[in-house]
Amino acid sequence: MERRPGVPRLLREINDRAALELLLATGPMTRGQIGELTGLSKVTASQTLARLEERGLVEVVGTQGGGRGPNAALYSVIPSSAYVAGLEIGPELISAAIADINGRTVAQAAVDPNGHDDPVAAVHEAVMKACRSAKVSVAKLRGVVIGTPGVVDPRSGDVRFSFDLPGWHEGIHEALAGDLKREVTIENDVNLAAIAERSDGAAKGLDDFVLLWSSRGLGMAVMLGGKLHRGRSGSAGEIGYLPVPGVPLPEDIRTSPGRLPSLAGGLQSLVSAEAVTELARSHGFDAANAGECVEVAIAAGTEGEPLLDEIAHRLALGVAAVCVILDPGLVVLGGEVGHAGGRTLTSRVEEAVARICPVRPQVATSTVEGNQVLRGAVLAALDQAREELFTS
Repeated sequence: MERRPGVPRLLREINDRAALELLLATGPMTRGQIGELTGLSKVTASQTLARLEERGLVEVVGTQGGGRGPNAALYSVIPSSAYVAGLEIGPELISAAIADINGRTVAQAAVDPNGHDDPVAAVHEAVMKACRSAKVSVAKLRGVVIGTPGVVDPRSGDVRFSFDLPGWHEGIHEALAGDLKREVTIENDVNLAAIAERSDGAAKGLDDFVLLWSSRGLGMAVMLGGKLHRGRSGSAGEIGYLPVPGVPLPEDIRTSPGRLPSLAGGLQSLVSAEAVTELARSHGFDAANAGECVEVAIAAGTEGEPLLDEIAHRLALGVAAVCVILDPGLVVLGGEVGHAGGRTLTSRVEEAVARICPVRPQVATSTVEGNQVLRGAVLAALDQAREELFTS
């Protein structure tokens, strides 16, 4: 029988990966538990753990009692074996977070980008500031993911179009990788929010859902089969450009550079944060931002119902358009409008969608706590870092 060269090495790699994946997913385990859940024999499990210890990836963190013999050693992935950086880029603030390989955030930092003419310098400062706070060398970063508004070109990795980030031109992706001396991924911010939603939020564990994000602008992320659907050009989810009867098309309106596109035609002109704020004022509700306008309307009881009904109707136009094409089952409302509306708003959207089309999806409010985009960036970076550990 002919022997295939490299088979023993391949088996070792498979076993090492299986043990690492299990420890990262479940936390500390004994050698016996690892063997039982991976199907490895006691001898093979011991050899696997010895290799991972030698590589500086796992360590003994305690013992588990309760057995007939000596207490069994508990093994865990060493948190400091690798780190990742996640960033959210906005026109007024750059937020950065450093997390260890177990996904625990160890430091965060913020930088005002207005003091920088070059986006690369601003990102560099944010990453360095977060690394200093975490006492982590940049060389320890195994993944860097940056969330930005706008369309990201899947071929070049650059931000191809964004109203909020005029300085993020072609070539930024390559420049960032050169500056940080490692691979960098730029991703649409709403797509990252959807990753966080699937991990920690209302869509936890679901393979098919959409996230409709109403904040400065209007965006959408589509998760199908457990994977983000970005489209050929990276423009999937740009629902703000959806034509709506009675609303001008984007081509009919000129928007000056750097100005919010709330009045730039399409669905976005109806449900962006600025549009919701203007609508609230017309109903007699005035607040600092769209989220507060929604909260004030809810607190007003029956007096706020006409405003909430109108917001729900406008959101339903987008939800219905998505549902008759994708039928995702679950639609999550995020951004400041979605978070503020809660069940009061989602129930109205469900009813409005049912009046528009034959599909009635479940509509839920995002339940991810904290900075959702930043959390999604960290999770995406962790996937990259862990894959590198598994295959190295």
